Amino acid sequence: MLRWTITFLVIALIAGLLGFTGVAGTAAGIAQILFYIFLVLLIVSLLASVIRGGGGGKA
Repeated sequence: MLRWTITFLVIALIAGLLGFTGVAGTAAGIAQILFYIFLVLLIVSLLASVIRGGGGGKA
């Protein structure tokens, strides 16, 4: 999912430089939404790891 965020961010930057403001705005909006989804999933994953005791892979 992070790859898609970076992809849409790059598309937005290139489109903005070329003057395609509609495409740039749309791509930037999608990148922003995907970034926030990724951030929420990261926080949930970290909290789940802490709650389960870390599980550092020690057997």
